[in-house]
Amino acid sequence: MIPFLRLTPGADRPAIDAAVARVIDRGWFILGPELEAFESEFAAASGARHAVGVGNGTDALAIALRAAGIAPGDEVITSPLSAAYSALAIMMAGGRPVFADIDPLRLTLDPAAATAAVTSRTAAILPVHLYGQAADMPAITQVAERHGLAVIEDCCQAHLATCAGRPVGSFGAASGYSFYPTKNLGALGDGGALTTNDDGIAERARRLRNGGQSERYRHAEFGVNSRLDEIQAAILRQRLQGLREATSRRRDIAALYRAALERIDVLTVPPEMDEGHVYHLFAVLAHDRGSLQRHLLAQGVETLVHYPIPLPRQPAFASEDPAECPIADRICDQVLSLPLYPGLTPAAVAQVAAAAAMPLQPAKGD
Repeated sequence: MIPFLRLTPGADRPAIDAAVARVIDRGWFILGPELEAFESEFAAASGARHAVGVGNGTDALAIALRAAGIAPGDEVITSPLSAAYSALAIMMAGGRPVFADIDPLRLTLDPAAATAAVTSRTAAILPVHLYGQAADMPAITQVAERHGLAVIEDCCQAHLATCAGRPVGSFGAASGYSFYPTKNLGALGDGGALTTNDDGIAERARRLRNGGQSERYRHAEFGVNSRLDEIQAAILRQRLQGLREATSRRRDIAALYRAALERIDVLTVPPEMDEGHVYHLFAVLAHDRGSLQRHLLAQGVETLVHYPIPLPRQPAFASEDPAECPIADRICDQVLSLPLYPGLTPAAVAQVAAAAAMPLQPAKGD
């Protein structure tokens, strides 16, 4: 069996154990020196002036939106193809998610569709860098500048990714990252951070994550309780040291997949639109996803679907009167994620490709 993902610590286990022990021995568990050090190190790695650690990626986006001035009732244009948390963060900030369709090749927010979705109530655009591939940020930035909109980037699947040679997260007012265990930089629990080059946004974000406190026991505004704890910060500091090497390994594995899958007629591999792709996931488009997924499992290959339901069709957003997004509808019916993680071997990639190339067996009853 080739598992979709391995989450248990490997060669880094002794270093992670030491990091956790360091925090326990110190006896300081919230808003302490590990978080301060991680924020500094992650900001530097991401090409940002500030990083603010929070409880998870959803909070990172919601707090970034609020810190950048998004107010109740503001419309925020975003992608219909993402985890639901991207749009839920907009609602948490008091905004209304407005879905604009995706580019059929890049699978991220289509700048032309975003332009068509702008109204007098639009305040921001929240592009999602999906599966590790950046959205078309030069074009999206032009749309935002033309209409006077803020840009908040969803980088939850794009640690260390670049777009046109620039780090993701550097195009807008702020960005949000997730450190959920499956991410390219994953904690052993929940975690997130927002990054920004704006001193004022960083200051307000630190206040918002801590109950809106401007100083101890003085709550200047409505805030939340969302703080990246010291143990997770210490683990992330350790894992950050190997992130560039792990990212390079992901790109190498993706290149092997591309070469091995190019002539297999049951699936299509979306193109790499920017060399800054970091391959959080290796997604393909299957012409008959159900049959292919069952077939691969029978051959010992575990796969997952990211994501089967476009956000405009999620019940959680029905009250927002979402627009139709036919390209996202089609992609959500076809997309299938193959195993990809730094420890995946070339032999395993070859096994996956060989399994995909085998004739599909009809399901019982067909």
